[in-house]
Amino acid sequence: QVELAESGGDLVQSGGSLRLSCAALGYDFSVYYMTWHRQAPGKQRELVAGITAGGSTTYADSVKGRFTISRDNLKNTIYLQMNSLKPDDTAVYHCNAVNLRDPLKEYWGQGTQVTVSS
Repeated sequence: QVELAESGGDLVQSGGSLRLSCAALGYDFSVYYMTWHRQAPGKQRELVAGITAGGSTTYADSVKGRFTISRDNLKNTIYLQMNSLKPDDTAVYHCNAVNLRDPLKEYWGQGTQVTVSS
């Protein structure tokens, strides 16, 4: 089982930056596909970014060029660097891990609140 611990959410003005962290406390971190999701009140949960063990990344169109996902396998941690933040980025951000060798094993972090003011 993987335990995910998220941090980094905060209040920030439009145009500011934040860096979110998600630490995985389980083992075999390298076999997991790691993603960041976000959900704002009244809106559907959205896949923000994903990263494979090999470092391949994917991003939602709404954050391309502004957000960067990275992975440190030695620290069992993924990050989401968020620049040029907009009010529309306001949401609860969740870390997710899926075991590619056993996709039924999926884990979610507790979530961290990001609020961007105008």
